[in-house]
Order: sequence, then structure tokens, then C-alpha cells
Amino acid sequence: MSDDPETAERKMRFLFALRQRGVTDPRVLEAMERIDRGEFVRGHFEDRAYEDTPLPIPCGQTISQPSVVGLMTQALEVGPRDKVLEIGTGSGYQASILSLLCRRVYTIDRHRRLVAEAEALFRDLGLTNITTLVADGSRGLPEQAPFDRIMVTAAAEDPPGPLLAQLKIGGIMVVPVGQSDAVQTLIRVRRGENGFDYDELRQVRFVPLVEGLGQT
Repeated sequence: MSDDPETAERKMRFLFALRQRGVTDPRVLEAMERIDRGEFVRGHFEDRAYEDTPLPIPCGQTISQPSVVGLMTQALEVGPRDKVLEIGTGSGYQASILSLLCRRVYTIDRHRRLVAEAEALFRDLGLTNITTLVADGSRGLPEQAPFDRIMVTAAAEDPPGPLLAQLKIGGIMVVPVGQSDAVQTLIRVRRGENGFDYDELRQVRFVPLVEGLGQT
């Protein structure tokens, strides 16, 4: 089913805005063109789905602004054979984009409602290589480790030790770190034979990484 002219125009502006903000990887741009952000934004904010802004979702969480999703995905350097762990399923938007770029995504959230709603969307979109779990993301998923890539979509004070331990040699993790809501830095961690290398990418704002399970 083709888009109506207005929707097609909004999507074109959406992709142009991503390129303007530094999302240049062709595979990432193609994935973000195929995964319609409008599917993941419901209720009062539907008409803002194609704006480059974070928006509220249930359980006090947010769907990240598209340029940040694109830049984080680009920084992760995902390959088609990679096994990826995502901490913080949220709306499911980030996991859906990752699923087009890798072999398998394992995505974890502490809120049952978000996992259930994301699973339903993945089914509707025919994304069969995503495994969703309700769990404490700060602990990672040791039974499936090691991972080629790890994406963390909530801010920790430091890159969490359990997640670093679950990263394969040669693997990459992208994680926002910072002790306050106001000042956080997006970090890319590469695991080498002799330890970890850290790159600071940009300033960001994410909800905090919280231990334990949510009430909903």
C-alpha cells in the first residue's frame, strides 16, 4: 500500500533531517526508512511521529528522537551476522531498526506492558528475529552471552559491569552515561584483547537505568 502524498512528504523530510544531523550510514538510513516511526507513536502524539523529538510512551518512558536513534545505531556498527542485545525495549522502535541490520536482537525491558505492546508490533511488522524479555536490564542476559553488539537506551552512572562482561572480544557497546538527568554523554565502548576502549560521542538525555522489575 503506497503512502498518500502528505505522508510521503513527511517521510522525505524525516529522512532529510536525519542526514542533516549526521546519520549518513546507508544501511541505517534504509532501515529507518523501512521502519515507520508512526507505528510506534500512539494517542495524543501521533501527529508528531515524524518530528525529531523524543515523545512520551507508557510507564513513564520515552521514544527517543529519531536522530539520536540513528546516530546510536550508526555508532554501533552492526553487521548482518551480529547478535545484538538491547537494554530498554521501550516502544520497540530501536529494536525494530536493529532487526533489519543484524542476525538476531534480544531486547529487555523491566515493564511488562511495554514488552507486550512491542511484541505485538513486531508480529504486525513481520519482524521474526527479535526476542523480547521482561527482566532487569542492568544484569544483561548472561545465558545468551557473549554479544557482538550491546545497545543501552537508558543512562547509567558508568558502563554497567555485567554488560561489559557480556560483550564479545571485538564487540561494541553504545551506552549513555551520567549522574544527572541534565548532563549525560553517549559513550562507545570497544572490547579488545587487553581491555576496553572508550569514545565520547555526544551529549544526550535518557531516562535512568533502573535495577529490578517495574510495577507495570
